[in-house]
Amino acid sequence: MLLTPEIITILALDFIFLFFGIIAFFISIKIVKFWNLNSTSNLQYKLEKQSFLVATIIKYIFIVKLPLFLFFIFTADKLSDVITGAMCGAGVVNSVSFGSAMFFYKILNLYIFGFWLVLHHFDLKNENQPYTKYKFWLYIVGFIFLLIEIYLEIDFFTSLDVSKLVSCCGTLFSAASTSSFSFIFTINKLYFVYLFYAVFTLLILSYILKNSWMILGLNIVYVFISIISLIIFFGTYIYQLPTHHCPFCMLQKDYDYIGYVLYITLYIGTFYGVSGAIMSILEKNKEKFYYNVSIVFNIIYALIVSAYPITYYIKNGVWL
Repeated sequence: MLLTPEIITILALDFIFLFFGIIAFFISIKIVKFWNLNSTSNLQYKLEKQSFLVATIIKYIFIVKLPLFLFFIFTADKLSDVITGAMCGAGVVNSVSFGSAMFFYKILNLYIFGFWLVLHHFDLKNENQPYTKYKFWLYIVGFIFLLIEIYLEIDFFTSLDVSKLVSCCGTLFSAASTSSFSFIFTINKLYFVYLFYAVFTLLILSYILKNSWMILGLNIVYVFISIISLIIFFGTYIYQLPTHHCPFCMLQKDYDYIGYVLYITLYIGTFYGVSGAIMSILEKNKEKFYYNVSIVFNIIYALIVSAYPITYYIKNGVWL
């Protein structure tokens, strides 16, 4: 097992999440089973107090997990200096077979725990607290995903082997048969570019129409197509190399840490879009604030990634 101050910090926080998360999990089961706001029993009074404890725990987990996710990426990038063959965090994460799955659960949990807080906010705004059981059901599901993430992360760090030769990002994100992402490179990259702008246009139209179901679905699609088009097309202009497709290297100093800006912007835009759409459907009204935040950040993301190929063409007179 490879131990560095960064790894010890992440594992320590994982065990803290696990300890408090288990407490919140069992309380959530009790609330889902026995919650009755019309009751005046001692049990109901106890559950109401405990619900605030769970909310505090979940707020703590989410608030810490946001910067911790970025810290994990920083740690993986730093470990690439000691993992043979790894050029960046991509090689480190994919040095184990479940690395991509672990990364997926990390991102998924950020959305789940963030939406829990949104649901909690709207629940407290209504004196009848109509979403209490829903939000604790959501936490029960979210906690299972959190357990999977923590298990995979512990297994990941204990499985790291500095003597093992791993694939670099150039191999991982290519059409090579050893690449996990080779299938996306068999499709013309311009198709992904057209699809990105088509989804973006429809997304803007959905905000204009204030269609919550469209906003919900298109924001989810926008996450995936944005990442794929970034790997296939836009990232190559950030690196100014037609063969460099890694979504991790752009997080490094050599590229002005632009990856952090892109991923944070994409997360905020799509998170507020999905949250606003769901709450609009549940509340039967339009969540203007959430939609405004979402559209601003989604536009910012599109403008930034579009600026790179346009600037390159203006400077060089050719496309990559």
